[in-house]
Amino acid sequence: MSAAIPVQHGIWRWLGALGRRSLQAVQSVGDAAVLTLQALGHLLRKPWQGRHFVLQLHALGVGSLVIILITGAFTGMVLALQGYYTLAKFGSESLLGAGVALSIIRELGPVLGAFMVIGRAGSSITAEIGIMRVTEQLDALRMMAVNPRARIILPRIIATMLALPLLVAVFDVIGIGAGYVVGVELLGVNPGAYIAEMTAKITMHDINGGWVKAIVFGFMIGSICTWMGYRAEPSTEGVARATTRAVVVASVSVLIVDYILTSFFL
Repeated sequence: MSAAIPVQHGIWRWLGALGRRSLQAVQSVGDAAVLTLQALGHLLRKPWQGRHFVLQLHALGVGSLVIILITGAFTGMVLALQGYYTLAKFGSESLLGAGVALSIIRELGPVLGAFMVIGRAGSSITAEIGIMRVTEQLDALRMMAVNPRARIILPRIIATMLALPLLVAVFDVIGIGAGYVVGVELLGVNPGAYIAEMTAKITMHDINGGWVKAIVFGFMIGSICTWMGYRAEPSTEGVARATTRAVVVASVSVLIVDYILTSFFL
């Protein structure tokens, strides 16, 4: 009887800790949503942040282009290799083009593109805003009657939401092209069959699904990373923890939302 009491206390403590963490997670999601909506509320208000939009779009888009090109090329090549040896067992090598293109357009392009942007640009956004918080630059903006949500957060959210679909489009083209080179030039698939099956099997429904995913992922990445930096503890350790959490939370969120969106676009 006495041994059962500590076990019961341990279970209640575990349930209490789980409840507190769940409430903290819900509170964080609500805080991030409110901050994002407050920032978006300044989208059509003067002064417009056009110059800052362009600067952030250049930093996020052009800065991530090289890693997108490399990732897209090797993703397409690996898909072509794996797909060929799988389809060859069924005598369906001509379907290689359709398999590579559909895999990249529907799933791998948006998801891997989002992961690359999170690692390269999302962490940078969180760290940059967190450092602004540590060095009291955000407070200085408020003293100059400049709203940090409009000047700092809004341009980064919009730039990420616009840059990611463009980067995903580049990823798709490079990946499909690399798959063609490996499939046709290296593995000997008929080029006419490769192109014909690809164009026959891909529809606008598939392309639109990839675009919607890229836009949603971009908005999520911008919102999560800016919120993590804006709410980071004003210390070097706090900024480091916020950057790590931003990468983890954004990556897991992309996977969860990807499943939800895929179920809608089937």
